[in-house]
Amino acid sequence: MTKSQQISAVRSLIIDTDPGHDDAFALFLALASPNINILGISAISGNIPVMASAENARRVVEIAGFPEMEVRPGAVMPLMRAARYAHDIHGKTGIDGYDWPMPANPPLSEDSIDWMIRTLLTHPAKSVTLLALGPLTNVALMLRRSPAAASRVRNIVMMGGGFFEGGNVSPAAEFNILVDPEAAAVVFTAGVPLTVMPIDCTQSALMPVDWKDRLAALGTRTGDACAGMISFFEQHGNRKFGTRTRPLHDALAMAWILWPELFSGKDCYVAIETGSTLTLGMTVVDWWGSTGLPANCHWVRSCAMEKIYELMFDSLAKLP
Repeated sequence: MTKSQQISAVRSLIIDTDPGHDDAFALFLALASPNINILGISAISGNIPVMASAENARRVVEIAGFPEMEVRPGAVMPLMRAARYAHDIHGKTGIDGYDWPMPANPPLSEDSIDWMIRTLLTHPAKSVTLLALGPLTNVALMLRRSPAAASRVRNIVMMGGGFFEGGNVSPAAEFNILVDPEAAAVVFTAGVPLTVMPIDCTQSALMPVDWKDRLAALGTRTGDACAGMISFFEQHGNRKFGTRTRPLHDALAMAWILWPELFSGKDCYVAIETGSTLTLGMTVVDWWGSTGLPANCHWVRSCAMEKIYELMFDSLAKLP
């Protein structure tokens, strides 16, 4: 590969996140990749409140050796509903299990939605990918506030939703969608190229049983942080889901950006349920094209789990 080809292979990325153990792994993966240029991190209320999300993102980037990485907080609340959090899975801080030092630098005060718009308008059109790891409130607000910025997004890659697996916080809905179904509806109808990493793929992609020990054996602060988070995540998540190890939902969305050839899925039409009390937040997937409606996303269904986790480990091992 020539130097010019290497430069063109680098992908510019905005990450919108609510860290969350699996978000932290996704951030580590992005930071470790020489082919990813993170333009900045936008925090959202989801697993934890928005300012806690921003502080956690700062903890992660500083542990990974990127203290200059910019983090900005976004929306405090969903578009139309009360906030809900996931302390039962991710603990009080969202990334419990490791003794994280206080961030040396605070999050920036600028609203992350305004920053996303400005960034998209000042970068070449179709050059920036948006990775959405939490509820879609910030993304929806950006799309609504600036159609001009929205038209310049290369694609959105999101973790959320579930159809074949049902829901993980209700019989019908996955957490990121249920927290703000109206925002999800905005994103799915925006016409921006969209890849969805649902629990249909992630729920069965469990961490290898030896991962925690292998990460701890690296002898790095990133390895120690990852091993500690796995200990907590397994202990609390396994009470609900009954598996020996846990999936890293959000990290798989980042893995799709890095290694899309290791995933399989299908372009299809997906609608978001926003009115039903029984199925609120459901991602209704027209897998067989029965509605005749044009596809509005690529729905990921499966992955080469063992290979992906090996590549993820190799990436994490590069960090200090």
